Amino acid sequence: MLMRENPVNGDKVSALGFGCMRWPMIKDADGKDIIDQEAVNEMVDYALEHGINYFDTSPAYLQGLSEKAAGDALSRHPRSSYFIATKLSNFGDRSAKASIQMYHDSMKQLKTDYFDYYLLHAIGRGGKEAYRKRYVENGMIDFLLKEKAAGRIRNLGFSFHGAKHEFDAFMEMHDSGEMHWDFCQIEMNYVDWTHADGVRNVNADYLYAELDKRGIPIVIMEPLLGGRLANVPEGIARQMKQREPEKSIASWAFRFCATYPRVLCVLSGMRSMDPLVENVKTFGHFKPLTEEELAFLEQMAVQMKEYPLVNCTDCKYCMPCPWGIDIPGVFQHYNKAITEGTYAQNSRQKDYAKLKKAYLVSYDRAVASVRQADHCISCGDCLPRCPQSIQIPRQLQRIARYVEELKQDLL
Repeated sequence: MLMRENPVNGDKVSALGFGCMRWPMIKDADGKDIIDQEAVNEMVDYALEHGINYFDTSPAYLQGLSEKAAGDALSRHPRSSYFIATKLSNFGDRSAKASIQMYHDSMKQLKTDYFDYYLLHAIGRGGKEAYRKRYVENGMIDFLLKEKAAGRIRNLGFSFHGAKHEFDAFMEMHDSGEMHWDFCQIEMNYVDWTHADGVRNVNADYLYAELDKRGIPIVIMEPLLGGRLANVPEGIARQMKQREPEKSIASWAFRFCATYPRVLCVLSGMRSMDPLVENVKTFGHFKPLTEEELAFLEQMAVQMKEYPLVNCTDCKYCMPCPWGIDIPGVFQHYNKAITEGTYAQNSRQKDYAKLKKAYLVSYDRAVASVRQADHCISCGDCLPRCPQSIQIPRQLQRIARYVEELKQDLL
């Protein structure tokens, strides 16, 4: 396993980190989604055995189930053999009482008496004003700094989603001494490197450069854009396979991130053993990208932007929808049809009737009819919770129109 040394404290961190936002799920006796703890234990054992020692979770992941699953699996191993990263995800009740309770609950769920890496979760939206409300006015920054001084937090940082001026504000806090950031978690991949929208999300090359010049270690989230860079459109996949026929499509994205030396750890939310084994192989025999390969990935990024995908990373922060819509399920099904080349575009398209039927049938199988896009009433409850700033109601309406046009042969 490729290891990186944290220049701040000397931690030897695996370049591949385990993101615990996508643990494998099963149905219980009542048909309710629960985490498959046996599968989680098996994956964690394999990860530790093969050098992965950084595990990232949050009270918000999997609707509150992620931390306990991580704690149950990891606590079967020596505490010194792994690093725990979790977050203060006080998006709802940001009172001191609720926030402190969340902190202590995380410690209990993860079966630990200290956190190696603790993050202020998804700061950026709303800038310093939102930061003050979530962390300053309620006294939480003072509380966390005291916990750090007591050794119960070893590194204090933040994960970022937001615009350039919002990121700059947090860098200014670091520069002025108002707040020292031990590390930062950013979204970085070969598409968002220079092709983020530039309004709601910042190009990763800018984020990286600003953190690099300050010597702040970087943890990477969404290296695969919610899996989309592991399942790229067929034309792009062909070009990648021509160059590296023995390598997985996902390996290109992981190698991109780890090629940059300030990156401490690249998180991957692995749902099963297959991607875990494949990713361990990538980082176990790591080969940084050449300048020519980086230029090739830039060409692939330009091509990716030509597809009408929804920028959903399947984080499920938008869930539960008060009207029962399976928002990420709708988006994932739609994106999958596009990337696999089974997207019915218009009636003049070759095999249009076959593609139309396949989309409608698979949509009903993937998402129950009562949870599909046409049930969105645009209440907007999901909007402030989306880290990608997707205009979710608008995108759901677009997909609902597309489905209706397919049904009525209007394309």
